[in-house]
Amino acid sequence: MTPLVLGVGACLAGWIALYALLCYTNGSCGYEWNCRLVTLFHGILAVCITAYIGYIDGPWPFTYPGTKNTPLQISAMVVSLGYFIFDMAWCVYFRTEGLVMLAHHTMSILGIMLTLWLGESGIESCAVLFGSEITNPLLQTRWFLKHSGRYNSFLGDVVDVLFVLLFVFMRVFVGGAMLYCELVSPRPKFIIKCGGVAMYALSWVFVVDIGRFTYRKYQRWMNRHRMAEVNGQDVKRE
Repeated sequence: MTPLVLGVGACLAGWIALYALLCYTNGSCGYEWNCRLVTLFHGILAVCITAYIGYIDGPWPFTYPGTKNTPLQISAMVVSLGYFIFDMAWCVYFRTEGLVMLAHHTMSILGIMLTLWLGESGIESCAVLFGSEITNPLLQTRWFLKHSGRYNSFLGDVVDVLFVLLFVFMRVFVGGAMLYCELVSPRPKFIIKCGGVAMYALSWVFVVDIGRFTYRKYQRWMNRHRMAEVNGQDVKRE
């Protein structure tokens, strides 16, 4: 376990160093802007590594859950564990996130630590990382657009639609299929299966929040559309 602890510590130091570098070179944008740049970088990195693990290096998570961790799986989990610890501490210190996001980070940290400690089910953890982080670039893009005054535009609408569709598809449908394979397989330990159920339940909490956001977004879009029609009619009358 000592090499793993050292690896996580090194990755944590690396994420902190990246954040400090961004704050030093890009200080005018603020702390949260730079933290979200780190989050964006981790999301892209995690998706690339876990996609390679799932689609090329193997094994296929839907067929072989509960197998022994491979060196590449361990590396991916160590890198992400260091990031989640950094981001969890940042969110708690600056109080920028609610209980749901903090619960997500806590479960992610505990899940990765458990998988590393058991030495198995790394492929499921990497699959969960892939499904969780694949929507991250869209989420961060949405935040950057909003805080740069470009959110209320066609690009903002496209980002929102893509985020909602991809989130629901990955978390509900793909995540549900992954959970089913996990539960029916005799290989994964019971505690890992419980963790899978908890993560899937948390995904539904996010889906409910996204559903509310989608409804409000649709109402705002319809109001803008009506206003545009009214303004167009007024111009014609003039």
